[in-house]
Amino acid sequence: MAKTILYIDDDFALVRLAQKAFARAGFEIVHAVDTHEGLERLDQGGISVIILDHYLEGSTGLDFLRTLRRQHLNVPVVYVTGSSEATIAVEALKAGAADYVIKTVGEDFWPLLINAVEQALENAELRAAQERAEQEIRAGKERAEILLAEVNHRVANSLALVAALIRLQVSSHEDEAVKAALSETQARIQAIASMHRSLYTSDDVRQVEMDRYISTLASELAESMAKDRRRSNIVCTVDQVSIPSDRAVSVGMIVTELLTNAIKYAYPGDKEGEIRVELRRTSDDDAILVVEDDGEGFDPDGPIQGTGLGSRVVASMAKSIGSGIRYLQRGRGTRAEVQLDLRQ
Repeated sequence: MAKTILYIDDDFALVRLAQKAFARAGFEIVHAVDTHEGLERLDQGGISVIILDHYLEGSTGLDFLRTLRRQHLNVPVVYVTGSSEATIAVEALKAGAADYVIKTVGEDFWPLLINAVEQALENAELRAAQERAEQEIRAGKERAEILLAEVNHRVANSLALVAALIRLQVSSHEDEAVKAALSETQARIQAIASMHRSLYTSDDVRQVEMDRYISTLASELAESMAKDRRRSNIVCTVDQVSIPSDRAVSVGMIVTELLTNAIKYAYPGDKEGEIRVELRRTSDDDAILVVEDDGEGFDPDGPIQGTGLGSRVVASMAKSIGSGIRYLQRGRGTRAEVQLDLRQ
């Protein structure tokens, strides 16, 4: 099927020559004498490309190009100017024309114009194909993100169920050592579940917003420990930092272990005190995680409390996401610092 060209020019004789030349090249020419008639014909649809003369009755082709831009009409335009109007041709290109051809009286004018039209059509088809491909990529990305969010939602729910089952085992077991071990396992599972909840409620499922994640994690842990009559006042101060989900899991596990130890051992008996969690960005690529209290204090070289598994987990994960963990000696209480490498 022949492609249709809208030729806007008030020179009827030239248009008739154009109809003959383009018919041999497989195109159909429809004619408009001015911009008003050209817009009316364009509204009817079916136009593949426009040939636009500069001088028109009552206006110029530049006016028509500006109208096309205002109305967001993306039909390719080949601009025709006189031989002494190079600056006009440049203005036409700036205004949105795909190409221009200098009008001459020689035989080479029609082959040049036909070639310019064919090139404009080819470029327009390439741009349309690129836009379709980009739309498909965006749609595929959106579908993948929705699917990943749903997966994270289901994983979080499944982990929450596992944590609840472990909690039932804790309540039904009489051995205190077993109960303590199960409670620690439950807290670790909750840390991972909380991370997955952060992912499916985030705009970017590849990143975890640490302020929301750590605050939620601390709140859930405090509530869980309160069931064992270990009440705590946890204060979170977290910068707006987003990190990849695999690193977020490690940070969450570290926070869980350090908070659990602080809740259990910092304020023995009926003593009460504050436990502070801080995540502060120190540069574009680094941050520092701090968990501290004002309690009994902790000697990392002293006797191991509990199974020691939590300390090994913290040490291993701290090395995997930064330079490791260090415990600062203070007048009272414990301060643990972990340097984080935010680079992926």
